[in-house]
Amino acid sequence: MSIVQIGLLFGGATLLVMFSGMPIAFALGSVATVFMIFFMPPSALDTVTQNVYEEMSAITLLSIPLFILKGAAIGRSPAGRDLYSALHVWMSKVPGGLGIANVFACALFAAMAGSSPATCSAIGSAGIPEMRKRGYPAGFAAGLIAAGGTLGILLPPSITMILYAVASEQSLGKLFLAGIGPALLLVFFFAAYAAWRYQHETRKAQATHDGGGVDSALLDRETFTLAQKFAALPRVLPFVLLLTGVMFALYGGYATPSETAGLGALMALILIAVIYNVWRPAQLRPIMENTIREGSMLMLIIGMSLFYSYVMSYLHISQSAAEWVVAQHLSRWILLAAILVMVVILGFFLPPVSIILMTAPIILPPLRAAGFDLVWFGVIMTIVMEMGLIHPPVGLNLFVIKNIAPDIPLSDVVWGVVPFVLLMMLAVVVLCFLPEIAMWLPDKIIK
Repeated sequence: MSIVQIGLLFGGATLLVMFSGMPIAFALGSVATVFMIFFMPPSALDTVTQNVYEEMSAITLLSIPLFILKGAAIGRSPAGRDLYSALHVWMSKVPGGLGIANVFACALFAAMAGSSPATCSAIGSAGIPEMRKRGYPAGFAAGLIAAGGTLGILLPPSITMILYAVASEQSLGKLFLAGIGPALLLVFFFAAYAAWRYQHETRKAQATHDGGGVDSALLDRETFTLAQKFAALPRVLPFVLLLTGVMFALYGGYATPSETAGLGALMALILIAVIYNVWRPAQLRPIMENTIREGSMLMLIIGMSLFYSYVMSYLHISQSAAEWVVAQHLSRWILLAAILVMVVILGFFLPPVSIILMTAPIILPPLRAAGFDLVWFGVIMTIVMEMGLIHPPVGLNLFVIKNIAPDIPLSDVVWGVVPFVLLMMLAVVVLCFLPEIAMWLPDKIIK
């Protein structure tokens, strides 16, 4: 068979197995093994376990379960609720301050936990009821938290970026730094929309009130004394200091990503023990169970995805596909647009982890040949994959929101995230015209 025929058969078999409902890790591993049996030397089967182990033994991947432990420790304690409450108190006088506080809370919590679902759950469980109680539309409240949660894969420590660094052989430190500027850009866009939407809803509520209709809680004004504002800080500041300290250790060159992850996990466990009295085995058990479950799932997907990529490379499928793309002589921007559209389509069905590990061997060589900075592209690709977390049918954050706010119809949640998907698209366009937003910080700090 020709390489083209093998490639089409390989891709078709992958889609068929995935749509059968088989878990992603087993789907990729089974397809890779079957093609190894039929198209590779018989002795190759003896190396399956060795290949999977070698792919998973990269020292950078060690940071993933440690960052998951750090996120679980923070996410399963009241830290998210306290962070949200403190920001709400301090921003009460800002128009739309409650919505903006939720955006900032999501960003800060995402930077501490490194997980989109954990951010949605921790901030949403407190933020959505509070926004609805104060008159915010249910769909807008749900959409705001779902979109804010996506920052978990853009802000360091991002597990998605760790995997991209491994797949693209780029500096993890540069990738982490490159994500900060675009993340702040998204925070600004989300906060600006939250303020505009608040004013729009308030005007509607005022018009209803003036017409003799039912009063909305949006028209109520809430104030806090200076003493109340400072009283909200003591439980939050240690976690902000933890975030600052971990980032300082990583970017100051004092610790590797794996050492930083270990330090962050240990400090998070100490903080929840001291601040929230979470130290007994029964209290720590959910944290450890969550870490083992999520870490094992991710590592299995990573191992099988990299094994899948190895078989694809051995059969020259990825190289031939990359050569075909280059041979089309597309302009660099059309090439980028085509690849991003492909990532969007894959995001309908696959999580970011699988998208990165499956597509990297095919899309990165043409992009490198076209002169794109792969660190910059990693940020762009991450934002596009963020959209996949909040658009159907597989949008993970949508189902997290549905779980914590079951009375909000899924259709309302979906319509609530649409403006944020459009804002993410706008951010991608801005970064294409102004790549310095992403690259200024890593170029300045890492030579």
